[in-house]
Amino acid sequence: MKTVIIGAQGFVGQRLTKQLLASEQFDRLVLIDKAAATEINDDPRLDIVAGDFAALDLFDTHIAGASTVYLLASILGGAAEANYALARQVNIDATLTLLERLRDSNPQTRLVFASTIAVFGKPMPALVTDATPTGPTMVYGAQKLMMEIAIANFAARGWLDGVSLRLAGVMALDGADARMRSAFISRLFYAVMRSEDIVLPVHPHSQTWLTSVETAASNFAHAGRLDAAALGAVRAFTLPALCLSFEELVAALMRRFPESRARVTYQPDEDVVALFGSYPPIATQAADTLGFLRDLDADALVTRSF
Repeated sequence: MKTVIIGAQGFVGQRLTKQLLASEQFDRLVLIDKAAATEINDDPRLDIVAGDFAALDLFDTHIAGASTVYLLASILGGAAEANYALARQVNIDATLTLLERLRDSNPQTRLVFASTIAVFGKPMPALVTDATPTGPTMVYGAQKLMMEIAIANFAARGWLDGVSLRLAGVMALDGADARMRSAFISRLFYAVMRSEDIVLPVHPHSQTWLTSVETAASNFAHAGRLDAAALGAVRAFTLPALCLSFEELVAALMRRFPESRARVTYQPDEDVVALFGSYPPIATQAADTLGFLRDLDADALVTRSF
């Protein structure tokens, strides 16, 4: 049995790799990323590949015949806005080509696709549920929604056993790409840990949706194991997340690092508040029923984010 992670050197990909190696049964775990691996694990089950997942020879050699494929690679957020052509090439063209090749190679392949809460429009209703309609305005969210629809259509036709998981903000990446306007949230974690002052572009009471990287990786692993009959016809799920105010998050970080001398102040930018600080409560009944996890509270989120 072969499992493939595309985008394996990314934040979630590295944590997912560790979890799968510790808990899953497979003959080969193929790690694919354009970036060269920074850590080489000597586990004999590992096959580490540097390259473009859209390349036909890479597919034929390393992806074809996989029982499970985790597709984490994409052009994110602000980078997608800044370079539409590149975002289309990766987020739509390469991704759709991969779906078609998997269909032709093995329709029973379980594809777990990393989608995003950016598929929802703004402003949001007072409570977001599984019935909340999508309506993305950003390039990134729109492209992810296009692929959600394609995956659901392929599943309905019996062409591919795919599922899309909508991730909230995954915490906490050290050195998060500054092109991502949400990067300040991850920077907050490390500023407090290192006793560095930070100014947040939101209000203390601004709310956002967050999940720890450990929980995010666990949910991807869980999606790879779920029985197709349990998934049923619905093939896109908003994953459980905590809805936290920034003052709640700062308080949890200070409890985690009680010796920190960091000063956290606020200088709201209303555009940033609208994008990342205006989230209502969220209910994810479908994902909860299927056994997907959420961090128990702010303290658990902080602990599982490092």
